[in-house]
Amino acid sequence: MSTTSFPTVALVGAPTDIGAGARGASMGPEALRVAGLQAALESHGLQVEDRGNLSGPANPWRPAVDGYRHLDEVVAWNRAVHDAVYAELTKGRLPILLGGDHCLAMGSISAVARHCRATGRKLRVLWLDAHADFNTSALTPSGNLHGMPVACLCGFGPEALVRLGGEGPALHPQQVRQIGIRSVDAGEKRFVHEQGLEVYDMRYIDEMGMRHTMEQALAGLDADTHLHVSFDVDFLDPDIAPGVGTTVPGGPTYREAQLCMEMIADTGRLASLDVMELNPALDVRNRTALLAVDLIESLFGKSTLMREHQVRKSTFQT
Repeated sequence: MSTTSFPTVALVGAPTDIGAGARGASMGPEALRVAGLQAALESHGLQVEDRGNLSGPANPWRPAVDGYRHLDEVVAWNRAVHDAVYAELTKGRLPILLGGDHCLAMGSISAVARHCRATGRKLRVLWLDAHADFNTSALTPSGNLHGMPVACLCGFGPEALVRLGGEGPALHPQQVRQIGIRSVDAGEKRFVHEQGLEVYDMRYIDEMGMRHTMEQALAGLDADTHLHVSFDVDFLDPDIAPGVGTTVPGGPTYREAQLCMEMIADTGRLASLDVMELNPALDVRNRTALLAVDLIESLFGKSTLMREHQVRKSTFQT
């Protein structure tokens, strides 16, 4: 797949850990820049424009109120993200949101859903994560909103977050494919099953392999589908990606992660991307950011294969 098929890429930084339970993800955007993200993408022939960082309220680091920590601040940050991502989409650009914690995906995906409604396109979301992020205030004792974005996007959350895109909810559970999941609370697990979320957890990947997993997750994509990837860096095994606030052992290996990204690239449908939860304060010499940049390159067509690259579009499309 040629990189000339991609529109201009717009980097949008959201330097906040407002929804997280640990400090440090606010430094994620700069760590990705220091790791050479823009130059790496440009080396593959892409046009890249760095929009700098969004601004929003400081993290007050307060306990939960009525089941949510920092709700007003989370809403403010997500409105800023929504507006920035939607503006890039309306200009025909491919936005990459540099997080920041994963609560910010509520803003980006609400913008993508709004754009799809306006253009009459279907939406598919790939959620690459160690966690299902399908908690609600009734299910989680912490109140950390970075554990709730998928639930909020599907309509289970505060009105201000459910309706970020002007209509709500942004997603139906059947539009989401979760990959790499291996840490889910008991109540959250029941709720995931009740709502019919399609989850490819690590046991599924262990049993079926990453290739089959991705074939299933990408099945049915066509030319009218906008593919959004929300990549939480804790998706990766902490042995290769220690720089995250919520490490969970047993994640995808380097090669499994590369295959995942390469097969997404093979579809030619990637149209927006989140890169979330990178925490340089917990990293070793920016190692996790460098790995994230490597994997993002693969999303845009870099291949580790020695053989001639073969596009497998027919595998995924109906």
